[in-house]
Amino acid sequence: MSARYNVQKALELIFSDVQQDNSDSEEEVVSEEEDGEEYNPEHDESSSEEEENAEAERETFLSKNSKITWFSEAYDQHGREAEQNVIKMTPGPTRYAVSHAHDIVSTFYLFITPAIEKIILEMTNLEGFRKNGDSWKKMDETDLRAYLGLLILAGVYRSRGEAAASLWDAESGRPIFRATMPLKLFHTYSRLLRFDNRESRPARRVTDKLAAIREVWDKWVERLPYLYNPGPDVTVDEQLVPFRGRCPFRQYMPSKPAKYGIKSWVACDAKSSYAWKMQVYTGKLTSGGPEKNQGMRVVLDVTEGLRGHNVTCDNFFTSYELGQQLLKRKITMVGTVRKNKPELPPALLATKERMWHLN
Repeated sequence: MSARYNVQKALELIFSDVQQDNSDSEEEVVSEEEDGEEYNPEHDESSSEEEENAEAERETFLSKNSKITWFSEAYDQHGREAEQNVIKMTPGPTRYAVSHAHDIVSTFYLFITPAIEKIILEMTNLEGFRKNGDSWKKMDETDLRAYLGLLILAGVYRSRGEAAASLWDAESGRPIFRATMPLKLFHTYSRLLRFDNRESRPARRVTDKLAAIREVWDKWVERLPYLYNPGPDVTVDEQLVPFRGRCPFRQYMPSKPAKYGIKSWVACDAKSSYAWKMQVYTGKLTSGGPEKNQGMRVVLDVTEGLRGHNVTCDNFFTSYELGQQLLKRKITMVGTVRKNKPELPPALLATKERMWHLN
């Protein structure tokens, strides 16, 4: 049994489960032409007087900083759909992804591109020759794909935390692991796998804490928006990838199940959970000072390129200024907000006499 065959078999096991889950639900088709009612200027003129009267009747509240006026009721929307509620892109896989995804393997390598493979092979072989000299057997594409296939297959078998030796065990292990490569070679690849030139890393790490994987990471993240268009609802939140090894920007988050790991910020499609854009949090700035308006900067970064969507986030990100910046991009926002924000009116914080579910 060849290593290349095992990689494809591992991928087929994953995608067969995904296809079975997706077959139970129908995909919602959104037309690009469904952008609201036809504009009628006469209707707008006739309703303008009613809107002015309704606005005069609305109760208003002034914010703590006396700069913002809040209304007790939302504006009524007439005529065409508001521009910030009109999505120009059709949700789902992009035309590029559909035209290039011919089978399971080609779909997988839309994300792990030949350019990414080339970097990993060059840097791993460079490290292999540096460590083992002429005794190092050069890793090729087949070796790398076999190695990646085994990592994926271990995830399919839910073997996180399981010793590699047990997967290769002749009696209780998985035959496909032994058929693909010896356990000793798997350990060698795991120890020497590299994504950059280790000798030049110290100079790059001065300004970039993610220097060890930066080039591969950026190439992978750049692919995500090209392959999938998010639906109308997008969420922005933090994610903790469990990790207890040595890392200068490892985070401790007691509220998370793993508690220790690498934190990243992600913009996801709310329906499919597809990660559209991501950023790794590498700790404080190299200058040493805290970053101002970090939450707003993150949301603006990971939603760059969206239009007509609604973004949902928590109070770490939510602010009045962020809402205004998103509206300029034709994006709306829903989010929790801290009580001490100066943009909130004091009347909004008085909840004792307020009825349930009343805004």
